[in-house]
Amino acid sequence: MKYSIYIALTLALLGCSSDSGNAVAELPEETPEEGNGGENPTPEPELTDDELLDLTQEETFKYFWNFANAESGGARERYLPANPSQDQNIVTTGGTGFGMMAILVGIERGFISRTEGFNRLTTLLDFLENADRFHGAWPHWLNGSTGEVIPFSDLDDGADLVETAFLAQGLITVGEYFKSGSSDEQVLATQAFELVSAVEWDWFTQGENVLYWHWSPNNDFAINLKLQGYNETLITYILAAASENFSIEPEVYNQGWSQNGGIASSANAYGYPLEVKHAGAEQTGGPLFWAHYSYLGLNPFGLSDAYVNYETATVNHALSNYAYCVQNPLGWRDYGQDLWGLTASYTLNADGSLGYKAHRPGDDTGVISPTAALSSFPYTPQESMAALRSFYDLENILLGPAGFYDAFSPQQNYAVAEAYLAIDQGPIIVMIENYRSGLLWRLFMQNERVQAGLGKLNFNYTIPQ
Repeated sequence: MKYSIYIALTLALLGCSSDSGNAVAELPEETPEEGNGGENPTPEPELTDDELLDLTQEETFKYFWNFANAESGGARERYLPANPSQDQNIVTTGGTGFGMMAILVGIERGFISRTEGFNRLTTLLDFLENADRFHGAWPHWLNGSTGEVIPFSDLDDGADLVETAFLAQGLITVGEYFKSGSSDEQVLATQAFELVSAVEWDWFTQGENVLYWHWSPNNDFAINLKLQGYNETLITYILAAASENFSIEPEVYNQGWSQNGGIASSANAYGYPLEVKHAGAEQTGGPLFWAHYSYLGLNPFGLSDAYVNYETATVNHALSNYAYCVQNPLGWRDYGQDLWGLTASYTLNADGSLGYKAHRPGDDTGVISPTAALSSFPYTPQESMAALRSFYDLENILLGPAGFYDAFSPQQNYAVAEAYLAIDQGPIIVMIENYRSGLLWRLFMQNERVQAGLGKLNFNYTIPQ
């Protein structure tokens, strides 16, 4: 299939299917407390919604702070507590962009000091400045010790424009956050903006009215994957239009992404109009991360162009994913109003090993990915809170050293994929913060170049106050 996620899923976590570290855990039975006359112990007071959101953000933050690559400060592609040294030097560029935004949340929420965050980001931006780049764009994976490209596949050993866009989204928020600070902070902000400005977005059109995902110094554009909607890649076009020196023309967006209006859809999934043609999943909706990655900084509320209302598209995507799990047409164990969320994540294979899958309606194996519901808080606050409380009720098996584990299967007797991915943990902390305060949306949307790009493409947009 040509659509983007299957390229990513096929190649993303090489060797994942043989990973160890997944645990099969049965739900504990209620037992009387010893010495209490057979009576149940007094329950602890229930956490308020705010306390539960605080806990979730703080625990998830640890992925990007405690378990970051030691030398670069960048986000590791994955972390398996049972094998902590596995892939410890593989830095993921897109996940690092998410991690930068998480660090800003950490500062604002008091998980770390402003000085600690500044120092970590200084190390990280210096690393990115000296790392391998190709026409200004970073590869998908970098060696955290050397900054050299780690091939993502045989042909993918150069620039990854989508991962670069996710990274640039984070850099812009860092620049906006520190640009009015101390003289040292202003230097850091300038460095962040200059890293973004060096990306040669227009190079990746090959002279056509579409962006291409990959370029390699050894394989050129051999992968030949166009960025065409609808999937996770909208942010790439926005940033390409926003570039001061390497901007794309509106025709690249209109013909490449929007396909002159062909992106619009009349499909109705589980009671909700999808608004856009989800590539490869036109009738059911794609994995839910499509409503997250491009919108960590890009505010979907009030966002529309000549073809699509992106507020409706993202909200309905989340609502349709929820409605599918409530309807539960395949009859999976315990799916429902309090337990839902399908997206790309680790998965649990039939033999108990770990794999990776783009879980979605239409390709559902009974595996719930906490990032799906938790990263959807801005779209489905009540439904997401219900899911969060269910996840927290399972804390004895589901809450690990860096937040909630990546996936679990009620169907398989609550087996848990005891593993983490940067691209799943990042949206949790960032989108919860956008729900609570609008922090990352406000920082990104106030950027003058971002506004110039949105204006060039004739978008309507809002800047949270």
